[in-house]
Amino acid sequence: MEVVVVESPDEAAGIVADIYTSLLTRRPDAVLGLATGSTPLPVYKELIRRHREEGLSFARARAFLLDEYVGLPVGHPERYREFIRNELEQHVDFTADAILGPGDLDVPPTEAGGAYEEAIGQAGGVDLQILGIGTDGHLAFNMPMSSLASRTRLKTLTPRTRQDNARFFGGDIGQVPTQCLTQGLGTILDSRHAVMLGFGRGKAQAVREAVEGPLSSRWPASVLQMHPHATIVVDEDAASQLSFVDYYRSTYAGKPAGQGL
Repeated sequence: MEVVVVESPDEAAGIVADIYTSLLTRRPDAVLGLATGSTPLPVYKELIRRHREEGLSFARARAFLLDEYVGLPVGHPERYREFIRNELEQHVDFTADAILGPGDLDVPPTEAGGAYEEAIGQAGGVDLQILGIGTDGHLAFNMPMSSLASRTRLKTLTPRTRQDNARFFGGDIGQVPTQCLTQGLGTILDSRHAVMLGFGRGKAQAVREAVEGPLSSRWPASVLQMHPHATIVVDEDAASQLSFVDYYRSTYAGKPAGQGL
């Protein structure tokens, strides 16, 4: 696990976009793992800029989403598939059907997990997975006490999660779906490179537990300690509770020239 501490989300966006650029230059047909929410937005904006101004292409790439609500109709503005369409896909050159979410398969929700795992496997696995971290340490919809070996599956959303997400549904918790499909922690561990972003003081405890705490289902993001190639990019506020922050700074500053993340 490599921890990179930056001044701002915009600085993080440039660093993470460099990872995408390097991968897509080496492997134009790379498989990308895409996250939703506000955390990855600066990265997506930088990727769009590089596509428009520098010719970064996604034309041969494929992508898989981390999670999706169950029960929202196709085209609903709060579907995560729509988020990716609006915030990234329509601004770059992904081909039609290059992006797949766990809710896009023509199977019942109870069967979607296995089918999604099969689709990822048939694509050759995820080369680069971007992640955000919740204040309680969750990754995707793997909430505290999720199995560290879990696979893509149907899950019931907790009342707290539905209440937290009600702001996206006009404040009406009754409009928030009660179930979701999510990649599991074990699925995320299968990615070849996982990049987790964390910004703001509200994420500081979760980042500390994920990076320096014990491996525990209480803090699902701690599973990344087991990932063979995990990069954690956090701003100063999110890094404020880390005990080894000086070590992280010095090792990153001392990386050999040309050695990327």
